[in-house]
Amino acid sequence: MDNSTHFTTIILTGYLEVGQNIYIYFVLSIVLYITIILANSLLIGIICVERSLHEPMYTFLCCLSLNELYGSAAFFPFILTNILTASHEVKIASCYGQIFCLYTYASVEFGSLAVMAYDRYMAICYPLLYSTIMTCNKVCILIVLIWVLSFLKFTINIFLSLRLELCGNVIEKVWCDNYLLVKLACSDTNANNIYGIIGGIITIIFPLLLILYSYMKILRVCLTSSVETPKKSLSTCAPHLVSLLNFSLGCSFEIFSSRFDKIHMPPLLRVIISIYFIICPPLLNPIMYGMRLSKIKAAFQKHLYLK
Repeated sequence: MDNSTHFTTIILTGYLEVGQNIYIYFVLSIVLYITIILANSLLIGIICVERSLHEPMYTFLCCLSLNELYGSAAFFPFILTNILTASHEVKIASCYGQIFCLYTYASVEFGSLAVMAYDRYMAICYPLLYSTIMTCNKVCILIVLIWVLSFLKFTINIFLSLRLELCGNVIEKVWCDNYLLVKLACSDTNANNIYGIIGGIITIIFPLLLILYSYMKILRVCLTSSVETPKKSLSTCAPHLVSLLNFSLGCSFEIFSSRFDKIHMPPLLRVIISIYFIICPPLLNPIMYGMRLSKIKAAFQKHLYLK
């Protein structure tokens, strides 16, 4: 028996956990969004205007910040609009649009962190050949590949989801999740499940292998070289490792909260865990890179007249 219905809206029940504190969460969301915009825009501006930062490492960092502005734009206006509504309903087209944006944001973020690890590997393991290997053309090709592959991958994902017939329209989150949307389907989801596995391998496994390979080589150089080399290596690798750990933990929390929804967890904690990967990396990355990398600190002092 076919119980499917043509739904035009999706109900996000995660907003019900906000309770009577809607205005507190609304103001907090605005403050977080403005901070993310200012911090990432300032970092991008400094990298663009300071010629000494026109190097592959800072170009990748600039693209990382651009992606974080993109991901934040897909989340914060959406949550600010829906947090004040009584029904917490969103049009299904808007839901699919947010899924596409947030999933591509996550894919580009992980891909960017992978090529940043590769860049540090080339700089530390092949310092004399670095400038000839990491050319401007190669950097541009890597950046374009990350974005194009991410957009192509999730365009196919959205088309596979659009063909599904839904038996429900309630998602227990504050944002639209493709995995939970597919779970609402009455029709056959085998194609979605198979493509989801393939997409997971491309999005997570391949970048992770590149990151592991890069840091294994970096560690080997640090252990077999003079004391000065590990010091210099760690000074540039530490912010990247913290960013990687922060984002990986956020994604792991999100997967955990979605896939293991039967595990007892306070509803508000489940909401916080599900949005960690959207909020914390864009908020902390520009601050951390600005504080930890000496060239960026020097550029801030030069252009903002800070002593």
